[in-house]
This record gives sequence, C-alpha cells and structure tokens, in this order.
Amino acid sequence: MRFLDAEFVQGFIRMANDGWDLGWHERNGGNLSYRVKPEEVEEVKEHFVIKEWQPIGTSVPKLAGEYFLVTGSGKFFRNVIIKPEDSICMIELDEMGENYRIVWGLVNGGRPTSELPSHLMNHEVKMLATDGKHRVIYHAHTTNVIALTFVLPLTDEVFTRELWEMATECPVVFPQGIGVVPWMVPGGRDIAVATSELMKQYDVAIWAHHGMFASGEDFDLTFGLMHTVEKSAEILVKMLSMRPDKLQTITVQNFKDLAVDFKVELPEKFLYEK
Repeated sequence: MRFLDAEFVQGFIRMANDGWDLGWHERNGGNLSYRVKPEEVEEVKEHFVIKEWQPIGTSVPKLAGEYFLVTGSGKFFRNVIIKPEDSICMIELDEMGENYRIVWGLVNGGRPTSELPSHLMNHEVKMLATDGKHRVIYHAHTTNVIALTFVLPLTDEVFTRELWEMATECPVVFPQGIGVVPWMVPGGRDIAVATSELMKQYDVAIWAHHGMFASGEDFDLTFGLMHTVEKSAEILVKMLSMRPDKLQTITVQNFKDLAVDFKVELPEKFLYEK
C-alpha cells in the first residue's frame, strides 16, 4: 500500500481541503496535526525516508516516541490535496520528547508547521486528559470568530455564552465551553503554554485576532467542533449587523432543560443572568 493510500492519511488530506473550501486558510494560514496510532505507523513505515533530528522548541516527555502527521510551515492548505508529499510530513519524536525528525514528506524541503510547539504541548495535555482518545489538533483562521474578538470582551464566559445562545446544538457540541487567549505572538512557547492551560478545561480555544484552536478524537469530531463554533459566530455577526441587542434568546432555564434532556453538564459560570 502506498503511504498516501492509508486511511488516516486520506482523512488528514480531506480535512485540510474541507478547511480550504470553507475559506479558513488563506495563503499559508492554519495548521493541522494528527497523533498516529501504532498500527497505522506499521502500515506505512516501509515508505519512511528518515532525516536528521531537530529541536522541537519545547519539551513533551509524555509524547516520547510518538509519530505525528502534520502540515508544513509555509505550505498552503489549497495544495495539500494535489501535492501532499510536498505540503505535509510525518514526524517521529525522540525518547525525551525534545526533538523530532521527518520520516516522510516535505520532499522539496521545509519543516513542520511553525506552530509545532503549540500543537505538541496541547497534544500532550489532551492525551493525558482523555486517556489517549484525543488525536487531532487543528488551527484555522475562522473569519467570524476573528471578527468577534474585536467587539466582544475577551473572556471565556462571554464568548461561551454568546455562542451558546446562537444555536441550540452548541451547548451539546461544546458543553465545557470555550477558552480565550488574548493576542500573543504566534508560533512560540508563550502562546503554547497559555493555550495548553486552557485546553485542560476546554476542547477549543480562541486566539484573539487570529483564529481558533481545537482538539478532538478524530478528524470528523474535530472538524465538526470547529465548524459548529464558526457557524455560531457567523450567526452572531449577522445578528449584530441587524441590531445591537436581542429581542429574544435562549434563557438560563432553557440551557438547564437542554442539559437534562441531552445529558450534558454545563458549568455554572456560563449560566449567569444578564
């Protein structure tokens, strides 16, 4: 079997292209990573061309020896589906979780996404928090969420509540809520640390004036989470363009009733009276 024929590789490529089709990845914007299962590594290891070790820029000891499929730095999401071997790569982490090496891909040179420290630190957090179930980290420049970071207070409570109110499915899809990271220089350790702290509580974080960062068990759930939050943000942007206030909305009691019927727990900090 060719490397590109593996089901997990095809799923990765499809998710990248879906994000491009929705307009979330202008130029080289956004990045995607997947923690590869051991049996999937075995499926494709005959195609490995192993390169030199490189420093990650942070330490993720709990991920030592793990393999990841990731988008490349400076690569365009629009090209992933037509030139995957140039646009993405598979990497292996060393036994300390401090260095990585490319084992497949980026055939014309390059390195993994510049957001690799953020991805790996958050992979480590989510792996520990979910008993290994979470395997996907996705960052996209979601237009409406970014727009809202200029007009809403940059707090978890406000963003969660406003987005919950825009679509009934939202408290069911992301019942833990949403975290918000104030503007920070992307790609470095500081934003990675800030995001990983939020991801101990949430599956999605908003980077002010930049985009969204989401985690999930597989490609469908992670993309669906990102898509749901962004669609809710789009509804809110449209509502605010029509009038500055709501004539009616989902109430606190409505949320509590929803939680009972759908068997989810909604944190009290988001159920405040306005």
